[in-house]
Amino acid sequence: QVQLVESGGGLVQPGGSLRLSCAASGFTFSSSAMSWYRQAPGKERELLATITSTDINLNYADSVKGRFTISRDNAKNTVYLQMNSLKPEDTAIYFCSVFRSGTRYWGQGTHVTVSS
Repeated sequence: QVQLVESGGGLVQPGGSLRLSCAASGFTFSSSAMSWYRQAPGKERELLATITSTDINLNYADSVKGRFTISRDNAKNTVYLQMNSLKPEDTAIYFCSVFRSGTRYWGQGTHVTVSS
């Protein structure tokens, strides 16, 4: 079965950086587009970035463009989200996701808090 496990969240000061990881299993990772989303308290889930199987980055949200970078390591079945210049408004639960056979799968999420 599809499993997605995020890690790397935590508390960081404004202007700081974090790298989130998402370990995937249960499907052919190398041929799958992967996405990162986030959901802040009281807000809808927001698509941040998508990376295709051929390492093409798509759909960076305007709110993170130029600060966040999505990447993948097919040898490790892992997708990453490098987050720089973090702002308090980046505080949210971050999820990785994959769409397979008509179903969108989600990890459990990792919490990111940006605060001084």
